[in-house]
Amino acid sequence: MIFESQNIEFKESWRDEYLKWICGFANAQGGRLYIGMCDNGEVCGVEHAKKLMEDIPNKVRDTLGILVDVNLKKKRGREYLEIITDAYPYPISYKGQYHVRSGSTKQELKGVALDRFLLRRQGLTWDSVSLSSLKLEDLDKATIDLFRKYALKGGRMEEDDLQDDNQCLLEKLRLFEGEYLKRAAVLLFHPDPEKYITGAFIKIGYFINDADLIYQDEVHGNLFQQVNVLMDLLTTKYLKALIRYEGIQRVEELPVPRDALREAILNAIVHKDYVSATPIQISVYDDKLMIWNCGVLPENWSIETLLSKHGSRPYNPDVANVFFRAGEIEAWGRGIERIVSVCREAGNKGPEFRYDGTGLWTIFEF
Repeated sequence: MIFESQNIEFKESWRDEYLKWICGFANAQGGRLYIGMCDNGEVCGVEHAKKLMEDIPNKVRDTLGILVDVNLKKKRGREYLEIITDAYPYPISYKGQYHVRSGSTKQELKGVALDRFLLRRQGLTWDSVSLSSLKLEDLDKATIDLFRKYALKGGRMEEDDLQDDNQCLLEKLRLFEGEYLKRAAVLLFHPDPEKYITGAFIKIGYFINDADLIYQDEVHGNLFQQVNVLMDLLTTKYLKALIRYEGIQRVEELPVPRDALREAILNAIVHKDYVSATPIQISVYDDKLMIWNCGVLPENWSIETLLSKHGSRPYNPDVANVFFRAGEIEAWGRGIERIVSVCREAGNKGPEFRYDGTGLWTIFEF
């Protein structure tokens, strides 16, 4: 006996609205829709099966623009239909609606989820979309020069390339799509990215407990500015350094190693889902620091995937590429590994990582 699953759905009779289910299979991994079967998988039979074998493929073709196989099956003298739908590499719509199979249910995609789906099916990422209203002169020249300084020190770009004018440099960083700058350029080099992207900032607060906020700050500006300002705030205002002496030399040690903290911040920035209007949020307590960003794990990934050896799949690859060229991050999916390694080398407990469907948590306990 077969059961309903990601790729299988049962219906007792045919209704034209079931074209939505076929649409859902086409937009997911493909699947089989059985007409004339009860929810428990028992065959109940379907009337006019041969006529439906002719009608259904035509309705699918005319409404969805795809082809399906419709097979006539028989069990214990009762006829039923098997409709086989392949997965399609491009988005399939039902009268302007986009449906997708998720688990054993069909869902209509709307809002942010629809934006993600359409971009993914077009082979695009959010940060690679161009903005016709953004001009090169709108970008912050000081931040572009700061990038040059970082990249020269990191040795990941040729010195001759770094001496090019800003137009050529940004073209080599793949921040142009034709004649237009990409969204990634706004995040990285615009003095006020929030003019174009709501929620492109960071909130930080110091808490006694989950309910009592003592003080807070917001960090604005482009991503390079955010990283530097946030590191300064954390290390001078929010984290209490432990003091020890080596002979007469005074040594201050943060509860989170500086390199691990910077890597965690960069990780949150590079992987944030900027479609969401929600900023990255950092909560500091006496005994822990929590970083949350509304990032989305790659399809079929889990926390276990992140903690094991894995390839590099940044949510914002154009943003990640610039930070890599600046020597700020690695390009081999080693960010999590590096955070854990730095903590262990300092004798600290490694951070805890959580993914709750709304975003990714990185939690350092002191």
